[in-house]
Amino acid sequence: MVESFLKEEGLVREKILQFTRLLKRKENKILTMKSKILALSKNEEFKDLLKKKKKSNKYVTIFFGQLDKKNQKKLNISFVTKKKLGNAVKRNKIKRRLRNIMNEAIKSININLNYCYLLIARISVSKDPYDKIKIATLEDFKKIK
Repeated sequence: MVESFLKEEGLVREKILQFTRLLKRKENKILTMKSKILALSKNEEFKDLLKKKKKSNKYVTIFFGQLDKKNQKKLNISFVTKKKLGNAVKRNKIKRRLRNIMNEAIKSININLNYCYLLIARISVSKDPYDKIKIATLEDFKKIK
């Protein structure tokens, strides 16, 4: 009888540990979902941002600066791909990659939310592996203060 009780108690402990792990995963997902990315929408915003500061690397050109009437609690960023990069499927894939890089950047480095960002993709983004693009882009965002 004592042996069966100990076995049951061990199973209960294991179930509790599994449940706490599951809760931690859900909390992490909720925290990552809170980092919202807002896109620039008006033509004037794009024009104003193109007149501000710029940082370039092999994969993207980052234009950044402060814009009036923008939400400082959320990341204001837009991704642009030129038609030269390929058809709509390829361009959307590039945008998804860049958006994913930015979601990871929000978690790993401090990004200045006072700035608005515009990422313009270059042709090498479609050819090179994701890891190289991520490293180069994160290095540029670390330099922006």
